[in-house]
Amino acid sequence: MPRKDLGDIAPARLDADTLARNFSDVAPPLDRRGALIAAQRCFYCYDAPCIQACPTGIDIPSFIKRITTDNLKGAAADILGANILGGACARVCPTEILCEGSCVRNTPDDAPVQIGALQRYATDWVYDANAPLFSRAPDSGKHVAVVGAGPAGLACAHRLARAGHRVTLFDAKDKPGGLNEYGIAAYKVPGFAQREIDWLLSIGGITFQGGAELGRNLHLPDLRRDHDAVFLGLGLAGVNALGLDGEDLPGVRNAVDFIEELRQCADLATLPIGRRVVVIGGGNTAIDAAIQSKRLGAESVTLVYRRGPESMSATTHEQAFAKDEGVNVVYWAAPRSFVAQDGQLAGIRFEHTLLDDAGRLLGSGDHFTLDADTVLKAIGQVLVPSALQDGGTDLLDIRNGRIAVNADFETSLQGVYAGGDCVGGKVDLTVQAVEDGQRAAAAIDRALLQRALKAA
Repeated sequence: MPRKDLGDIAPARLDADTLARNFSDVAPPLDRRGALIAAQRCFYCYDAPCIQACPTGIDIPSFIKRITTDNLKGAAADILGANILGGACARVCPTEILCEGSCVRNTPDDAPVQIGALQRYATDWVYDANAPLFSRAPDSGKHVAVVGAGPAGLACAHRLARAGHRVTLFDAKDKPGGLNEYGIAAYKVPGFAQREIDWLLSIGGITFQGGAELGRNLHLPDLRRDHDAVFLGLGLAGVNALGLDGEDLPGVRNAVDFIEELRQCADLATLPIGRRVVVIGGGNTAIDAAIQSKRLGAESVTLVYRRGPESMSATTHEQAFAKDEGVNVVYWAAPRSFVAQDGQLAGIRFEHTLLDDAGRLLGSGDHFTLDADTVLKAIGQVLVPSALQDGGTDLLDIRNGRIAVNADFETSLQGVYAGGDCVGGKVDLTVQAVEDGQRAAAAIDRALLQRALKAA
């Protein structure tokens, strides 16, 4: 029988001081002494593998060397010249599988250089000092529409503004930032996202327009008509459904919605959370949702994944962190039905899974039920194609659920470019989206210059 205390979803399970501690910076910044010690461990490799591991190609040995001489402006210029969202990436990048994972000091007997922490140390100086590192070129007379104010769109807009083009940055949300503002765990970027964006937009030439949703009050044909080029950094706005009976029960919700609500909540003591939370999924969103549920005061949080830990898209570091935070992790189990009591969510029934000889995932026939008053679904996000249609007809070439682009990030429509998660890529990370946006901006700038030369 379900427990009588199920359905108890309430705010203020923890006092304000505990909540403040739980959602403070999970990785406090280095001070000057710590930064100098960390920087002096770098070998400054000539053919540094850490550079190759960074999707934006930051010259890591160079910026670390500048830190050793207290040249923070030079260090920040190295970082932000290659990755304009280097501050956010210093906080959220899985450095353990990128730059630090490739560090030559990363051996069983030697820890890698703290590249992420050093990158944060250098970039934080820029935001604290509001230091202008970049300036705009003379106005080109060209106007570009950038749809989506997440990492790809912001990076594209800034690079275009530097080239002298005017940019209107559209987003369905009221604030720019995308996942950095709405979709990443609060303890990773406490109070930071808008500081970075304010600095980025201070270059000038970029106008932000919130509440503008492609396919609703913003339409691609109109954007093409009114602008010299268009960049789409739409992300993946749709969320997969389980397709199970009871999925509409109170207490069953998408993890991305939960995280967004938490990120935008002015007082976490007012945010309700259940006593027993079950999170379904194996990616970073699932991990973030599970840990934040625990830190809000949930008594029990269980993350359930249909395969083994090696198949999870969340990094091993994130998986270990979740366990350290008290999250129970159950592998090899798939949801089969929700359990209701008096119209309320009371639990969720799972089936143990296994692989057959061909490697296909199958149900074992062995079931179990977890009590739950909250279920958070984190089973993947998808592109919403209706935003790219006109009267039901696709405006762009869509392949395998992503916008198809060429090497210059141009879509099947001339003058329309796309980047970030909506096109897919090597990795679904903030840093990869930034690189897409920057490369697309360079291609747009070349195309506009060529067009101007032909018209001259």
